[in-house]
Amino acid sequence: MGIEELRGDIDALDDQIVELLDQRARVARAIADEKRARSLAAHDPERERALLERLEKSVRERTDAVFPASAVRPVFREILSACLSLQEPQTVAYMGPPGTFSHIAAQTAFGLGARYVETVTIGGAIDKVARGTASYAVAPIENSTEGGVSATLDALIELDLMIQREFVIQVSQCLLGRERDLTKIRRVYSHPQPLAQCRQWLAQHTPTAEIVTSSSTAAAAREAALDEGAAAIGSSLSAELNGLEILRQNIQDRAENATRFVVVGKTDAVRTGRDKTSLVFSTSHVRGALRRALETFDAAGLNLTRIESRPAAGRRWEYVFFTDLEGHRSDPEVAQAIEQLRHACSTVKVLGSYPRADAPA
Repeated sequence: MGIEELRGDIDALDDQIVELLDQRARVARAIADEKRARSLAAHDPERERALLERLEKSVRERTDAVFPASAVRPVFREILSACLSLQEPQTVAYMGPPGTFSHIAAQTAFGLGARYVETVTIGGAIDKVARGTASYAVAPIENSTEGGVSATLDALIELDLMIQREFVIQVSQCLLGRERDLTKIRRVYSHPQPLAQCRQWLAQHTPTAEIVTSSSTAAAAREAALDEGAAAIGSSLSAELNGLEILRQNIQDRAENATRFVVVGKTDAVRTGRDKTSLVFSTSHVRGALRRALETFDAAGLNLTRIESRPAAGRRWEYVFFTDLEGHRSDPEVAQAIEQLRHACSTVKVLGSYPRADAPA
């Protein structure tokens, strides 16, 4: 067959795909009507996760498949996002402006069909959910290089919200600008987190440049675009949006640099059998208090995957402890451990039970 005949086949297949997408959208709208009649939530994250896993597995198991399995999730995420917008448009808050890693993470989680609301701070994005002006917020909670993200942890303590989902994004920090000669760069703009992740690289390659903190990586790119002889650290998307060149890629000090993001809503997720629970607790300021709290988890046979201390708000030299453990809070052993923890600690707050993250996106 010649190229024109092959292109004709492509056109015919594309027409079939469009027709099938329309049929799928009609079924999705019928499901939306049924959900409204039963007073059910429009968005079902667990159903979405299971569907993407099933489709990806189906392609991987086909020995004659040509379509790349790695492309299944991004393609169907957009299809799901578009169909969900027919049921109930999802409003998703994130720390902006567009081009930040939070913006990229939000679109990774919800696709292009959601309605996005940008805020100046991480806390502001999470507060949108508490006030009811956003359905969800997407926020970074932990970086593999710099640890916990204070703004997210503080907001989760203060507000009565739940983590519904987590996912990990591989973070590639780029040096953005117009001046290709690094020795002529006088200032480097970025958010404190990326600056910390690239501390050694900056010391080696731009030792005389002034380090200037910005509210976000996207804001840093905008400032660098207006400042001759300046550069910014941020995403490749920030470079594209602000007319900057990518001067260097992957400048983070640790090649395995990744950030764990969470989706925050008003309820947590249903049990899936592959869950984790996040909680925060504080102990009395007496000898052995923390040890007794941790023994509660050990006695229940629970595995802690993370524990991190943060200064307690309004209480000098006192601390709260953020903990992740395997299991859902509806599991009997987890529920019993939490109840016993309440007797051993002055404060216990469950931040949510949700499916464990898949491989980094």
